Amino acid sequence: MHFQKEPYSQAKLVRVLKGKIQDVAVNLRIGSNTYLKYFSINLSAKNKKQLYIPLCFAHGFLVLSSFAIVCYKVDGVYSKKTESGIRYDHPKISIKWNLNEDQIILSKKRLKFRL
Repeated sequence: MHFQKEPYSQAKLVRVLKGKIQDVAVNLRIGSNTYLKYFSINLSAKNKKQLYIPLCFAHGFLVLSSFAIVCYKVDGVYSKKTESGIRYDHPKISIKWNLNEDQIILSKKRLKFRL
């Protein structure tokens, strides 16, 4: 689950051009009634749904088809020095992913995220 820290936080609009994903957003706004709560939705080329992810939310997705092409629109510039993330299996969040644990493949970059 990735996000940009201040002052480079980004809001995002996500859609799928090919394939199908489970898209998840986690609220990281300390003090919010829904802090560390998540929202999950399946996006696909077929259903044409999009997900808006506000500032101060972590974002991640799981590809549910053999491949997927995912398109992002963001409202700010990327800054490597403010890039951060949390693990997809963070125990305080307990995201219900649409695959079994042994089916999930992470990039090397995502394996480095701490709990």
